[in-house]
Amino acid sequence: MRQATLRRLLIFLLSAFACAMPFLCHAEPESKVRLKTVVLDPGHGGHDPGCQSRDGKTKEKNLVLSISRLVGNKIKAAFPDVKVIYTRTTDVFIPLNERAEIANRNKADLFISIHINAFDTGSPSGTSAHVLGPSSNKNRDTFSENMELCRRENSVILLEDDYTTTYQGFNPNDPESYIIFNLLQNAHLQQSLQFAELVQNRMGEGPIKKNRGISRDPFLVLCRTAMPSVLLELGFISNSSDLSVLRSKSGQEKLADNVFEAFCEYKKIYEESGISEDESENIPSGPSVASDDGGARYGVQIFALSRVLNDGDAAFKGLSCERYRSGRIYKYVAGDCGSLAEAKAFLRRVREKFPDAYIVKVEDGEVFPVN
Repeated sequence: MRQATLRRLLIFLLSAFACAMPFLCHAEPESKVRLKTVVLDPGHGGHDPGCQSRDGKTKEKNLVLSISRLVGNKIKAAFPDVKVIYTRTTDVFIPLNERAEIANRNKADLFISIHINAFDTGSPSGTSAHVLGPSSNKNRDTFSENMELCRRENSVILLEDDYTTTYQGFNPNDPESYIIFNLLQNAHLQQSLQFAELVQNRMGEGPIKKNRGISRDPFLVLCRTAMPSVLLELGFISNSSDLSVLRSKSGQEKLADNVFEAFCEYKKIYEESGISEDESENIPSGPSVASDDGGARYGVQIFALSRVLNDGDAAFKGLSCERYRSGRIYKYVAGDCGSLAEAKAFLRRVREKFPDAYIVKVEDGEVFPVN
């Protein structure tokens, strides 16, 4: 039974990747790269309210729709040539797979899913950004309920008709259903991480001061998208301070501003990269990276946090790490390798302790991911 379930999941995710392939490959690269289409995905809707405030008066579905519209209006005003598409503009229920398909059908260049978090106590607070990947919450600047967050967001499929057929036996409450996400974790990873970092740098300016950083998690809504995709949690509806911000017009406006400003930065980087769309997935963010180039140093980034850790902190699990600041995010990099080959060998050892670690290039005090 267990093997049959994993086989069905494999078929589901491979079919998802196959669906994405036509959008990953364009016949003719454009002479000048443009970010032409962005899809904004307000989470939940209709008979799925998402998270709710303790008094029951405020629902996630309404907050994220309002903030998504603000973001979209700001993008339209600043960039009339950018097509802004919403997965929903009213209080309706949209299945998770359809949200991704909306982005794929429109050949979007960026997918932003907007959510509000919650917990069973009122203490957790703050914003976070999530990209697709297997969850290993003990190794990141995240909290022990991260897997519960994934279960909660993915359990939306239980509200869909015939979800067992649509999602090939995926069970959001079964940890083994998440194993297969390892197959898709690297698709568009670097561009997704880049946008996530830009957003969290902006979020550090408030109005919700707590910045929970960036993590890689197995969200279904991200796994079928054929472009860089990020899921944002813009605060905790279960926290009274966060809730007061989320309910206020000024708070929503500032949160939307943060996402918009990150979009502006990402668009500039995207369009100044000078690469064609069908090449972009193989190029890391930042300066061009070549193997064994003179003077370049490589390392392995183990996590990105919004706080400073001292040397010898138990979180490093015995590794010696350098800290690099990028806006309000601190990147922790282990190793000092003179070649990619050396870094790859080191990565294998590091992943025994930090499964989400990946190779980076360190140049002039800046850190750039390497595919």
